[in-house]
Amino acid sequence: MRKGLITTILILLFLIISNHSFAEKIKVIASIAPLADFTKQVGGERVDVKLLLPPGASPHIYEPTPKAMKDVSNARVFVKIGAGLEFWAEKIIKASGNKRLIIVDSSSGVSLIRETHSHSSLSADPHIWLDPVIAVGIVTKIEKALIEADPQGTQFYKQNAFIYKKKLFQLDKEISKKVKTFRIKEYVTFHPAWNYFSKRYGLRVAGVIEESPGKEPSPKHIANIIREINRIGSRVVFVEPQFNPKIAEAVAKESGARVLFLDPIGWQKGRGTYIDMMRYNVSVMEGVMK
Repeated sequence: MRKGLITTILILLFLIISNHSFAEKIKVIASIAPLADFTKQVGGERVDVKLLLPPGASPHIYEPTPKAMKDVSNARVFVKIGAGLEFWAEKIIKASGNKRLIIVDSSSGVSLIRETHSHSSLSADPHIWLDPVIAVGIVTKIEKALIEADPQGTQFYKQNAFIYKKKLFQLDKEISKKVKTFRIKEYVTFHPAWNYFSKRYGLRVAGVIEESPGKEPSPKHIANIIREINRIGSRVVFVEPQFNPKIAEAVAKESGARVLFLDPIGWQKGRGTYIDMMRYNVSVMEGVMK
């Protein structure tokens, strides 16, 4: 009887130890909230995801903290957008001294849109995640990186990725159907985040108030923006919670337009997941463009 009890206890202990929820999770660093969400959707309970940028912060002006350096040094996977968005990433990765780090460059293989600035220089637009179809490709990259880091979870990651990618394709269809009902197809934004979204759904960004992060627009540029708002007739300027809206508010006042918020990063109440965030943005647009 006693021998049977010991055997039962040993079996139970083995099952507990074998259960991955009790094992050490794969540590993943994600630069921005949408990437953190993608990783959680694929990795589930097998991963421990840390978000590098605090909610409401802009990746364009982020300064890595000592805690961030430590987190990267302890991580197994680092997920970034690339295309110059995390201009600080190489520095933080090098400083961490982490030789085992698997880096996911989300923009790798993506046909990037090139932006022309007022000073005639060209740079890649990094806001690829705002196109749900491109997001599907990013999820595949994350899936592969997690399998490399944790081969025992291969089937788990593949199944989760498959389910989530189906949801993203459904989101794409949902957005496409709504945008087709828009009467106004052009809009003015605070910074150039919405080019991939617009390209996917047949919209056009008619003007951007702040072409480069932190660079105030010239009076000539503001006059051009006001002209575009009047031409479009939408009477709205879309700003973002990651940036100070004061300049946009001044432009809106001059043109008799309203200021409304679009959110390219999310992680806020009511838009904590990528899908919730995208639905929120489309509903805001729908309210003034339909």
